[in-house]
Amino acid sequence: MEAISSSDELLLSAREYFRENKYAFAEPLLNQLILKNAKSPEVFHMLGTIYYDQGKFNKAIRAFRRALEIEPTFTDASVGLSIILNDIGKYAEGRKVFEEARDLLNKQSANEDPYINEKFSVKHDELGEMYFHHGRFKEALEQNYKALSLSNRKPELTMKIVECFVRLEDLDKAIKELRSLIKDFPGFLSARVRLGKMLYDSGDVQGAIEQWEATTHRDPSHAEAQRLLRQAQAITHRSIDI
Repeated sequence: MEAISSSDELLLSAREYFRENKYAFAEPLLNQLILKNAKSPEVFHMLGTIYYDQGKFNKAIRAFRRALEIEPTFTDASVGLSIILNDIGKYAEGRKVFEEARDLLNKQSANEDPYINEKFSVKHDELGEMYFHHGRFKEALEQNYKALSLSNRKPELTMKIVECFVRLEDLDKAIKELRSLIKDFPGFLSARVRLGKMLYDSGDVQGAIEQWEATTHRDPSHAEAQRLLRQAQAITHRSIDI
C-alpha cells in the first residue's frame, strides 16, 4: 500500500510540475515512476513532451510510442508523436499515427459521443495549425475540415479554413466560406470584417462597404470596421468627383 501511495504522490507531483511547465522538476519524478515499472500512458506522454522540448526527438518518439503501446487510443500521445514526425519530415507516417488512434477509438464507441467527437476535433485543429505553421496549407485545410465535421465550433474553424484558402490563392472559395458563415451566424462580425477586406482587395469596393456598414450597424463602436468604412467611402467619393 505504501508503494502504491508513493507512486501516486510521485505522479501527482510530476503532473503538477508538468502543467506549470517546470520540466526540470517533473522529469526526474517521471523517471522514478518508470523505475517503479509504471504502466501509465500519461507518464510516457509527459516524458515525450519534455524530451521534445529539449530537442531530444528520438527519445521523445520512443516515449510517445510507449504511451501508445500501453493505451493505443491515448490521443495526446498520438498527436505528440504526429507533431514530431511531421517536424522531421515524416508527414505520411505522422498522419497515419493519428488516424490509427482515431479509428481505434471510434471502433470502441458504439454510439456517437459528443465529448469524444469534440476531443478529436481539437486534435485535428492542432494538427491543422501545425501544418499551417509549416506552410502545408492543403494538409491544414484537410485537418480543419475534419475538425469542423466533429465540432460545433463552426465560426472559429471556418475562419481557419478561410485563411487556408487565402494562402492557397483560392479567393473564390474563401469568399464562399465567409458568405456561408455569415448566413448562419449573422452576428459574427469578424467574418463580416474579413469578407469586406477580401472584397475590397479584389476590387469590389461597394461590396466591402456593405459588409462594414452591416458591422457598424450591429456594433457602432467597432473601431476597425469604422476605419475601413471611412477609407472605402473616401475612395468612392474621390471616384465620383473625378
